[in-house]
Amino acid sequence: MTNRSRSFNVPDKPSLDGIEAKWVDVWDESGVYHFDRSKSREEIFSIDTPPPTVSGSLHIGHVFSYTHTDTVARFQRMNGKAVFYPMGWDDNGLPTERRVQNYYGVRCDPSIPYDPDFVPPAKPDPKRQVPIARRNFIELCERLTVEDEKVFESIWRRLGLSVDWRYTYATIDDNSRAAAQRAFLRNLTRGEAYMAEAPTLWDVTFRTAVAQAELEDRERPGAYHTVAFHRDGGDPVLIATTRPELLPACVALVAHPDDERYQDLFGSTVRTPVFGVEVPVVAHRLADPEKGTGIAMICTFGDVTDVTWWRELQLPTRPVVGWDGRIVAEPPEGMDSEAGRAAYATLAGATVHTARERMVGLLRESGDLVGEPQKITHPVKFYEKGDKPLEIVTTRQWYIRNGGRDADVREGLLERGRELVWHPEHMRSRFEHWVGGLNGDWLISRQRFFGVPFPVWYPLDDQGNPVYDAPILPDESQLPVDPSSEAPRGYTEEQRGVPGGFVGDPDVMDTWATSSLTPQIAGGWERDPDLFGRVFPMDLRPQGQDIIRTWLFSTVVRSHFEHGSLPWSTAAISGWILDPDRKKMSKSKGNVVTPLAMLEKYSSDAVRYWAASGRLGTDTALDEGQMKVGRRLAIKILNASKFALSVAGENTAVDPAAVTEPLDRSMLAGLADVVEDATAAFQGYDHTRALERTERFFWDLCDDYLELVKARAYDADSKEGASARAALLIALSVLHRLFAPFLPFVAEEVWSWWRNGSVHAAAWPSVEEFRAAADEGDPAVLAATAEVLRVIRKAKSEAKLSMRAEVDRVAVHGKQAGHAGLCRTDIAAAGRVAELIFQTSDDAELRVDVALPDAEG
Repeated sequence: MTNRSRSFNVPDKPSLDGIEAKWVDVWDESGVYHFDRSKSREEIFSIDTPPPTVSGSLHIGHVFSYTHTDTVARFQRMNGKAVFYPMGWDDNGLPTERRVQNYYGVRCDPSIPYDPDFVPPAKPDPKRQVPIARRNFIELCERLTVEDEKVFESIWRRLGLSVDWRYTYATIDDNSRAAAQRAFLRNLTRGEAYMAEAPTLWDVTFRTAVAQAELEDRERPGAYHTVAFHRDGGDPVLIATTRPELLPACVALVAHPDDERYQDLFGSTVRTPVFGVEVPVVAHRLADPEKGTGIAMICTFGDVTDVTWWRELQLPTRPVVGWDGRIVAEPPEGMDSEAGRAAYATLAGATVHTARERMVGLLRESGDLVGEPQKITHPVKFYEKGDKPLEIVTTRQWYIRNGGRDADVREGLLERGRELVWHPEHMRSRFEHWVGGLNGDWLISRQRFFGVPFPVWYPLDDQGNPVYDAPILPDESQLPVDPSSEAPRGYTEEQRGVPGGFVGDPDVMDTWATSSLTPQIAGGWERDPDLFGRVFPMDLRPQGQDIIRTWLFSTVVRSHFEHGSLPWSTAAISGWILDPDRKKMSKSKGNVVTPLAMLEKYSSDAVRYWAASGRLGTDTALDEGQMKVGRRLAIKILNASKFALSVAGENTAVDPAAVTEPLDRSMLAGLADVVEDATAAFQGYDHTRALERTERFFWDLCDDYLELVKARAYDADSKEGASARAALLIALSVLHRLFAPFLPFVAEEVWSWWRNGSVHAAAWPSVEEFRAAADEGDPAVLAATAEVLRVIRKAKSEAKLSMRAEVDRVAVHGKQAGHAGLCRTDIAAAGRVAELIFQTSDDAELRVDVALPDAEG
């Protein structure tokens, strides 16, 4: 480690003010974080960075988890890896559409022709949105996302993320659309993607299909209605339902096959109340004898259990809820009586809520409502971004197989989860529970506008009907394509929508269908084979625990099918951010905090310190007190570095051979332990332990070692003074690098005062750099000596004496007295002690007796 430092350039008054802007510009100009793509795969560490949704603002949770990733990137870079650390922007899908609608006061209407001169309203009114063409709407989406991305990037730079900003992507740009369409076409060719007309979870507000992974249960008030079904020659059959409005959609009654109460009913039929439609009574294991009356109605469709019953029992379909969430105009098949159709007419066109009220009125009139509704609170399924309960409607959608209906695929994906290294390990169970609980394939189509279009057209028959089983597909060389504005090969635009012509698939892909390809998109799959071969499969996927079921799982699915491998070797899962009341932060709760004010108030390093104090997988509260601690630490690094450099002077060599004194060697032995512990912690993805060990050593160094060696270090002519100065510079060099992943700005600032180049391009510290001195040292020497000094200080403080006051005599007793005795000169100088006595004994506890002037010791 022997080398001469360059000329020192220590400021008179070190400050945190302005260092973010200073070093962000320097890093950008120097390219210190640029990825070296000439390196081999073994020399590269690649990160599948989460692309934040840019349809809003970054919140403190982003700062928390992205700081964790950045510490890993910096550690790997300092260990000689070429770090591939790109940034993406997730800018397609519903969140962006909603933001554009509210920001510009517009809504998309595909029936309106494109207006090349369209200008958004000068005073947008979100409640009176102007209808515009799909192409105009998409142009506004693209315009706004570009502005949002600039804001996000400025905050990431301010935070100090060591991203290579030459490698950015957006999930709606040409490369991303081409990758998503290419992957879909290959899934389709291999039979992993398919179209089906089937019951679909549907959000009536956004009028789009919703996948299982996007569901959430919310407790909502409801009521059980006891309703009488009729049978010839027998008592009515009573069922309890929370959804009486679906009575016209009833196709059967169902009870458990072992329920003795209904054995004589199985195989018979009953008539629906009010409508008089005859339906069978069937048996199925999913019927719960303890729920309601033990017998339930099967409607198409009230919930996902209805879908299971309908599919397994091969029942007819009588849908009554439309895509808009209203009861459809035409009565379902089988409702033939005049009275039944008249009753249905009172429901047609009503919302589900209104239809429920009207249906209860009809049941009262007919005498088929038994008693009054019993109020309850029960879980209701919602789209995670929606405000109204989901319905189940029959639609034609695209799916990708994910093991929900195929045991072999499921087992293959579970095996991928076992291959993956998880930090923390217990997060693997969330993946396994999700895969094991899937009840259907991954629905990837959405009835929205700003997304990746399906690269599919359909020929039209002589009547103008799409021939869905003969899709027209583009060649991969044509990608990306937009079937809504481009004609397939062999057709002209004039043939769109006419018999014998074609029609484009109107849907777009679920945003996860694109985000599940972030390793491929960022890595240049099929676009830049050289880059892809160097970074894929990636080393790390950092992400939140809440999207294990979506982003992590879907990425595994796509890579499993396309590459026959995992997309990365390791997953690092962050915990939740909690508000000061220990409640999870979320936009829906309105308790989200944006980071910019905190970055400005406390400094970026201080906020990073708070973030790095939270371990992976551990929920962490927003704590401004921790940020204050981080700011004090950063300031102390400035001041301690200035002091150490001023004491050491420019002529001191960073030379372990010059370290000869027991106290100096003891300090370096302790530092060696810190280096080994911090390195092992980082290798195990425990950045918090690395920070804790480094910080604890640093404060002890400042409080004890610096005070003990101050006088000796100023002795320019002695070997003992040279030892202290060399040890100080070695410690400074190592500590600046240990702090660099956590506090990159202050670490770079103090490094620049005395070293060439960037600390972030320097080698991660190794014990080998100063082993010659550390191996000769014993950490117990510094510990014992520091304890003696602390007792002396305490005695002076209690006597209300200055720390510069003289001490007559100090006697040190115990097993460690010999260790302290090795540092007699340093104790005497730091404590201003006239007489020092060291008496070694078998007593494990170190006892220090202090005799102050004019006092008994």
